[in-house]
Amino acid sequence: MEEFEVSEASKKTKTIYISTIFSIALVLLMLGMLGLILVHAKNLSNYVKENIVLNIIVDEGAKETDILAFQKELNGNTAVKQTQYVNKEVAQHNLTKDLGEDFVNFLGYNPLLSTIDVYLKADYANNQSIDALKKNIEKNPIVKEVIYQSSLIDMVNKNISTISFIVLGFAIILLVIAVALINNTIRLAIFSQRFLIKSMQLVGATKNFIRKPFILVAALHGLIASFIAIIILLGLLYYAQKEIPEILILRNYTEFGFVLIGMIAIGIFITSISTLFAVSRYLRLKIYDLYR
Repeated sequence: MEEFEVSEASKKTKTIYISTIFSIALVLLMLGMLGLILVHAKNLSNYVKENIVLNIIVDEGAKETDILAFQKELNGNTAVKQTQYVNKEVAQHNLTKDLGEDFVNFLGYNPLLSTIDVYLKADYANNQSIDALKKNIEKNPIVKEVIYQSSLIDMVNKNISTISFIVLGFAIILLVIAVALINNTIRLAIFSQRFLIKSMQLVGATKNFIRKPFILVAALHGLIASFIAIIILLGLLYYAQKEIPEILILRNYTEFGFVLIGMIAIGIFITSISTLFAVSRYLRLKIYDLYR
């Protein structure tokens, strides 16, 4: 009879531990996804800014060598990420492809001018920096006009700032909720061990001696839960990349590695600290308070 009771208690404890691990894993998964959103939000912001184009219209009489020399000069500018030279023939081909018919046959000549498309670095994708660059570009005699949409740039920067604050606020709220959920899960798990904790204390075990195995087990559970969360997260990312190949542009293995390490660290840290406080609480309670 006694062996049966011990066996039942052991099964119950294992069930509690398993449910605790999976509960923590789900919370860490949520934090991991949020971490990736924060990382990718910055990358996405840079991607959008670096695809803002300045169209430099080149004078029709400019020589090809002068245009290429000017392009090389632009590539050396600290604000410029890259440039693309589009001559009249390439511009004609692109427009014909977009229209679906050859407009040159209709007009009798090619009215398009050669252009240099300038893509800026994310830090310089603002109207102040672009205006300064534009004035410098217009000094070159082969430049006929510099075109860019200032209203679009303002809108992009404003929306990115707004979205960043919203995501950051959501991240803080979600982190607080995650810590609370993990803490409550740990407290419920320790609650089932409260009589064992008090029994060890009554037979003379020191507080540190009692705390140590619980904290080590909690850290192990946090580690296991983080690995489960990482495996699920990797599976979700693999599926997402198959469905949406475009998100590959946001991939950054270094930042992704920091997110995964952060999940492991948070899993171990929160479970250990929560267990420390929970065990300490039951060590302070009187015996009759255990039944409340």
